[in-house]
Amino acid sequence: MLSKVVIANRGEIALRILRACRELGIRTVAVHSSADRCLKHVRLADESVCIGPAPSIESYLNIPAVISAAEVTDAVGIHPGYGFLSENADFAEQVEKSGFTFIGPKAETIRIMGDKVAAIKAMKEAGVPCVPGSDGPLGDDMEENMQFARDIGYPVIIKASGGGGGRGMRVVHSEAALANAISLTKTEAATAFGNDMVYMEKYLQKPRHIEFQVLADTQGNAIHLGERDCSMQRRHQKVIEEAPAPGIDQETRDRIGNRCAEACRKIGYRGAGTFEFLYENGEFYFIEMNTRVQVEHPVTEMVTGVDIVKEQLCIAAGEPLSLTQDEVKIQGHSMECRLNAEDPKNFFPSPGTIERFHAPGGPGVRVDTHVYAGYFVPPHYDSMIGKLITHGNDRDSAMRRMQIALQELVIDGIKTNIPLHQELVTDTAFLTGGTNIHYLEKKLGI
Repeated sequence: MLSKVVIANRGEIALRILRACRELGIRTVAVHSSADRCLKHVRLADESVCIGPAPSIESYLNIPAVISAAEVTDAVGIHPGYGFLSENADFAEQVEKSGFTFIGPKAETIRIMGDKVAAIKAMKEAGVPCVPGSDGPLGDDMEENMQFARDIGYPVIIKASGGGGGRGMRVVHSEAALANAISLTKTEAATAFGNDMVYMEKYLQKPRHIEFQVLADTQGNAIHLGERDCSMQRRHQKVIEEAPAPGIDQETRDRIGNRCAEACRKIGYRGAGTFEFLYENGEFYFIEMNTRVQVEHPVTEMVTGVDIVKEQLCIAAGEPLSLTQDEVKIQGHSMECRLNAEDPKNFFPSPGTIERFHAPGGPGVRVDTHVYAGYFVPPHYDSMIGKLITHGNDRDSAMRRMQIALQELVIDGIKTNIPLHQELVTDTAFLTGGTNIHYLEKKLGI
């Protein structure tokens, strides 16, 4: 097992990694910015190193500073969590070249999956169903591009190959708007991602967002842990997630999940990962793979009993997976509400001091958060301050427990999105299940 690990992140995921390390007897090093000296995991870690001032570019995104922290503390591995450097292939490569273990996939795998065109090509070769599209980057021949669109059928969507998080995409409803849309998306892609390559796909009008969790070790074993429904989202940012996805039967789960696991074996994947799909009219369409642990991993842990972060650490240490596909059992239902320090009406960030904090409890209730009474939420980072997760024997039970937990949860001193969640978990369409990715925006009128 790894003897000492640098936790190259902050907030709730950093605390989550620290707890997993403690269970495995791994010593921990918390790297932090000057604004994050009071984070809970910084106080609990065996060692801590300040790696820069508050701005992320000077601290959490400072590759030399993170690697230096590993060097001066004699750590052997670095866990990137999610966000920040977690899907940065150059970081993964430099970690390994510096003699440390990167707790995640190999750099070349991250590069392939980070390039959406290359990722789609790899998935098609592995037999994973994909959205009909241009099957490669769009060139400068506009007549050819128009023919692609005619063959696919309008509406189509133009996407940046290096994009992500909902950025670098534009929906086109007619041939007259195509050329301008391609040009604008290329310009935006070059500015945002340093890569102006774009491609075209069929635009699915009312899809759900369903993703499959996978684990793969260095011995060639790969399994899936079922699916999550992440359709309740605003501007491509997930708000509520649940597992399993409503309406997906075991036969479909096995069929798609096994293809994802087989794709992992074919590309030599290592660690935890997520295959993201759009789902419409009973069909799955691959859109991207996230080569890291997901924010919503707890709902999968709750229904499978598998500790995904511990599996990441064990895989990085060279150990085989702790279970086989036949041993994966989906038990009950789980859902997660992302808790953000933001105004629930206009979604503006709400930094400040938390004056009172009370976490809910009871059977099937889990709170993943780094905040506490007296903690100051800084204005420099993402507004997410925690996650509220519930589990029950079925979806109705998990939903009822979430309704109660949201009523018990107290966070005073700042604005949060708790009122929005309280509204959503009593929403008739959400209670029924199977809402599409546009539902929340239409409900909010945005």
